[in-house]
Amino acid sequence: MNFLHTREHLEQGDIVVVECSHQCNVRLTTDTNFAKFKRGGAHEYFGGFYKVLPAQIAAPHTGYWNITIDLGGGSANIRHSISIIRNS
Repeated sequence: MNFLHTREHLEQGDIVVVECSHQCNVRLTTDTNFAKFKRGGAHEYFGGFYKVLPAQIAAPHTGYWNITIDLGGGSANIRHSISIIRNS
């Protein structure tokens, strides 16, 4: 499974903003659910498939969060950026 990944400490209400040159899946997961995702298992996440970007996902609670971008099994050379709008 090919995906892009970063891990960030987010405060509740911080907004993750993902820009991508292609429609894609964007997931915000806890460490436990990220491990399940990497194994290909069922997992819970915030986000989903975005045809129109940027994707904006608010952190539901404070903690470490994994942000992943994937093309749903497709492949392409993509341009992307991930930024955080801090809720402070």
